[in-house]
Amino acid sequence: MNLAPTLLLLLYCLAIAGFSLVGGLLPNWVRMTHTRTQVAMSLVSGLMLGVAFYHLLPHSIAMLGGPAATDVSVQWLMLGLVTMLLLLRMFHFHQHDFSPEEARQHDHDHDHGHDHVQGVAAPAHRMSWAGLALGLGVHTLIDGVALGAVMQGEIADGATGLVGLGVFLAIFLHKPLDAMSITTLMAAGGWSRAARTTSNVLFALLCPLGALLFFYGVDLLGDSRDYMVAAALAFSAGAFICIALSDLLPEVHFHSHDRTKLTLAFLLGLGLAYGIGALEPSDFHLPTPAQLEGSHD
Repeated sequence: MNLAPTLLLLLYCLAIAGFSLVGGLLPNWVRMTHTRTQVAMSLVSGLMLGVAFYHLLPHSIAMLGGPAATDVSVQWLMLGLVTMLLLLRMFHFHQHDFSPEEARQHDHDHDHGHDHVQGVAAPAHRMSWAGLALGLGVHTLIDGVALGAVMQGEIADGATGLVGLGVFLAIFLHKPLDAMSITTLMAAGGWSRAARTTSNVLFALLCPLGALLFFYGVDLLGDSRDYMVAAALAFSAGAFICIALSDLLPEVHFHSHDRTKLTLAFLLGLGLAYGIGALEPSDFHLPTPAQLEGSHD
């Protein structure tokens, strides 16, 4: 196994775990205003959407290589999208904004007959932190599979450099928001600092666990390895698209203020995802000679 991707994956995992831990502790250090949270969500939405279309899906199609590659990849993409949509329906786990401004908006809606509970107690009242953690736990394992799959794709193509950088950044910038959601809900529910810290540490380890399990476990599949890596890339693309379009972006879209700022942040995320392609080899999203030869058999 090529050592460079392995070391790079380990560095990615350490960075993601560390930044996730910081996100869980962030409410104790920094006052996350409504606008700051919405700008971060806009940026991450654009980045996730760009990574799905500029990196994960093209790489999946290239790995499959045959005439039906696009159809197979799109089928796996749809499976990933629907799976993530069902998870969102069951757990609604991307409640990121617990700022005082949002709390006041909840109070305003409550006064006008909308189905909200006052302040940060609204999401805590509707759903326990355990439900949130379960939904985010499954989601972050899927993120880990995406990272492990793109790094395995690097090995399959014999590529070098920071090929997995786009997926890494999308996860790296997103995890603190998820971790902050869990610890904030736990705090609203009266849990101790020790309990919040334990949950924060366990959550931070889930994405690296998913990445490492897929990265090393997929080799056990033998001849099906490349197909499963390609399927995992397309599945992850669908999950990223669903998160960006059905959850994060609508939460930003329905805020009438700061539209220019939020739109620019979203476009910056898209541009960042596209620009990361310059760090990849020029033929990274093209089928390898072995794949082309196999498609003619």
